[in-house]
Amino acid sequence: MIYETAAPENLREIFQVVQHTIKTIYPRYYPAEVVDFFCALHSEEAIARDIRKGSVGMLRVAGRIVATGSFEENHITRVYVLPEYQKKGIGTQIMKTLEERIGEGYDSVYLDASLPAAALYEKLGFRTVKHERYPLENEVVLVYEIMEKER
Repeated sequence: MIYETAAPENLREIFQVVQHTIKTIYPRYYPAEVVDFFCALHSEEAIARDIRKGSVGMLRVAGRIVATGSFEENHITRVYVLPEYQKKGIGTQIMKTLEERIGEGYDSVYLDASLPAAALYEKLGFRTVKHERYPLENEVVLVYEIMEKER
């Protein structure tokens, strides 16, 4: 498994990885409004913008893109692994790669932790530095943690 930088021609497949993972995993943790929010946040346009910046990576298994990660400055902004490939060390590999890249220019790394991923981030040495609330439609509130790791 090699983590490589995504190119524009990978956009559609990466978008499908992200959307499928959100729609499969997040309903176990969140109401529909939160799932919809994450789907919109990680739109095809947002992923395309990040690919153009050179900040999106992907991991293939047998030629198929099964996971992706993104960052902006010292902020990890997107890590998604297809459900059938979770719990196989792929998310950990992506996180370590992103940390190394960010560590070339920064002393710390931070991220916004979703409920499904918070335990992995803690296992990797991240600690919660702040709790945030983001109001959504129908009086639903997304509560999440900002986590940080010193390099």
